[in-house]
Amino acid sequence: MATVLATETPSGESSPEMNESPRRGTSPTGTSPDGASPATAAGSMNSSPAPGVPVLRIGPIEVSPPVVLAPMAGITNPAFRRVCRSYGGGLFVSEMITARGLVEDSAKTWSRARFDTDESPRSIQLYGSDPWSVGEAARRLVEQGHVDHIDINLGCPVRKITRHGGGAALCARPRLLERILRSAVAGAGAVPVTVKFRIGIDDDVITYLDAGRVAEDAGCAAVALHGRTAAQLYSGDANWEAIATLKQAVTTIPVLGNGDIWTGDDAVRMQRETGCDGVVVGRGCLGRPWLFAELDDAFAGRPASPSPVLGAVIDTMLTHVGHLTDLIGENRALRDFRKHVPWYLTGYPIGGAARRVLGTIATRAQFEDLLGELDPHVRPMPGSAVKPRGTHRGPQVVALPDGWLADRDCANPPNRLADADTSGG
Repeated sequence: MATVLATETPSGESSPEMNESPRRGTSPTGTSPDGASPATAAGSMNSSPAPGVPVLRIGPIEVSPPVVLAPMAGITNPAFRRVCRSYGGGLFVSEMITARGLVEDSAKTWSRARFDTDESPRSIQLYGSDPWSVGEAARRLVEQGHVDHIDINLGCPVRKITRHGGGAALCARPRLLERILRSAVAGAGAVPVTVKFRIGIDDDVITYLDAGRVAEDAGCAAVALHGRTAAQLYSGDANWEAIATLKQAVTTIPVLGNGDIWTGDDAVRMQRETGCDGVVVGRGCLGRPWLFAELDDAFAGRPASPSPVLGAVIDTMLTHVGHLTDLIGENRALRDFRKHVPWYLTGYPIGGAARRVLGTIATRAQFEDLLGELDPHVRPMPGSAVKPRGTHRGPQVVALPDGWLADRDCANPPNRLADADTSGG
C-alpha cells in the first residue's frame, strides 16, 4: 500500500518550516477544533468585535468579521460547521431545511436541523413555497428556542426545487414572495430573518432588485446576493457589479455578496468594490476550512498565513471524520466524507492512485492507516489555494412550473409545493 499512497514531490523542495504538521487533533493554525466555542468567537452575539475589524449587524446579532458560511445541502451539517468554527469567526448557517418537514414533525428533518450545544448564534436556512408552512416553521423554531437567526432560501437552482416553484423560482413571483417573507418575519418575531437569492432565472428574467426591495419592505434583517443566475448554476464568473447595484437599491438593511470568494483577499476586494456589508462564503471553504482564519486575517489587515502542509490537512480530515462519526455513526460518516476527500487534497501532489484508494474508505482505522502513509511535510502547489473547488456545473435551462412566468403577479403558491416530495431537507 505504501507504493500506492506515495506522495509526489512538487517542483521546489518541501520542508516543514513554519507549517509543520501539528499534533493529531489540532488544526493547521494550531487551534483545537474541539475547544472552539462560538460563545467566545467573533461571530457570537455576546462577544466584542476586535478593534478595527468590520462588524455586520443582523438584528441583534453582531458578526465580526462580516463573514457568513453559505448554506450548502449535504455539506453544512453540525460536523462541518464545527470544523469551520474552529478556525475563525462569522455566522455559520445550517444546510437547507424544508419548512414543511418541520411543520409535519418529520424526525429526519428535525435531525438535520440540529445544532452543537456550543453553537451561538444558531442559524438555520428554510425553504418552501407555501407562506403558511414557512411562517409556521419559523414560529415553531423560535417558540422552541431552537434558533437565533433564520435565512430563507430564494436561490437554489436545483431542478427538483425550482420545478415546484421553490428556491430561485420564487423571486419570479414577487407577490407570492412577499407573502412568504411577511409570514416568515411574523412567525419569527424578534428573531431576525434574512434571505439569499440569485440575480434571476436567466439573462431574460432578472429578479434580484425586486427581490431585494420586497425583502426590505417585508421586514427582513438583511439580504444576500449570489452574483449568478439560476441558469448559470456555478459556471462562469460571479457578477459583482450586480451586488453593487443591489447595495444602491436596498438602503435600510445590510446587503451581503456571494460568489467567487476563494481567499481572504477576495472577500476584502468584494467589499471594497461593491460596498457590500458582508460576504457569504460557499465553495471556497470546501476542503479549506482554514479559509475562515484567512478571512479573519484579511479583515483585520494581517497577512495571511501560508497554506498548511499535508500533515496539517490530514489532522483536519481526521477531526472532521471524528465529528461526523459522533453525529451519524462511523459507517455513514465514512461514506459521507468521501465527497470531502478530493476537496481537502486539491493542490497536494499525491497522485491519482492515492486519491482513488482514499475515496473507497470503509472504516476510520483504515482511513487513518492510509493517510498515515502520506508524507506529512509536502506543501501545496503554488496557486492551489485559489483553485476553484466544488461543483462547476452549468449552464442549464431552469425547470419551472407550467405557466410560472406567464402570470408573475400571481400570489398563490404552486399546486405542487416545492418541498412536498423532498421532506427531510
